[in-house]
Amino acid sequence: MTSPLPVLETKHAGPAPLFRRILLQGRYETITMIRNGEQLILAIILPLLALVGLTVTPLLDGLGNSRVDIAVPGILALCAMSTAFTGQGIATGFDRRYGVLRFLSTTPLGRTGLIVGKILAVLAVLVLQVVIVSVVAALLGWHPRPEGWLPGLCLLVLGAAAFTALGLLVAGTVRPEATLAITNLLWILLGALGGIVVPAERLPALAQSIVHFLPSGSLGQSLRDAFLHGTVSLPYVVVLLLWTIVPGAAAVRWFKWN
Repeated sequence: MTSPLPVLETKHAGPAPLFRRILLQGRYETITMIRNGEQLILAIILPLLALVGLTVTPLLDGLGNSRVDIAVPGILALCAMSTAFTGQGIATGFDRRYGVLRFLSTTPLGRTGLIVGKILAVLAVLVLQVVIVSVVAALLGWHPRPEGWLPGLCLLVLGAAAFTALGLLVAGTVRPEATLAITNLLWILLGALGGIVVPAERLPALAQSIVHFLPSGSLGQSLRDAFLHGTVSLPYVVVLLLWTIVPGAAAVRWFKWN
């Protein structure tokens, strides 16, 4: 009598650990952003053009430091706004339109993992921007205060969080076409008149009275304080925290996944 065939135990593969899922999603989002030509122009090319333009023109003369030393902190702040607000907002808006967000939110990644993955992508691209801008700025003669690097980078991350929250709020509550228009328009307005690139002293009187309450003005001026003087201004940190918490809470409350 033949013996029955052995029964092989099979183990069903489950989802990867949450941390690994988030890292993979962040990697995917990062590669997608880098490969997107329009976002690459917005994230790298335009800030570099603005840096060179501010360095070779007399717009920043008479502010007590060299042109490049005053320009670079604002350009770094512009990079954060470009990636976290405009770039991520547009990408999220169209992912929502085509049902990508709704699909991914039902996978083992989950909504929380999807959002954290997007944040990781923003930070990864921001690191690339900081490296490129710093190298070009050094070639142009940039001399930041050494003690300003740590608070400067922390403020840059906080500013990116504020702009990410604002970008997700816009992308999750209005139509993608409106998201495209709103984010691009605000990028131009905040970049030119929001105190992010050009210090408040050089703006019209009306703009000077409000820019410090905007995430653009607070981030731009706080980075200038850090890299030019090695100091941190607490009121600007509070403003950035408020712009992170309030739009972030609003996005959680009203974000529409489809």
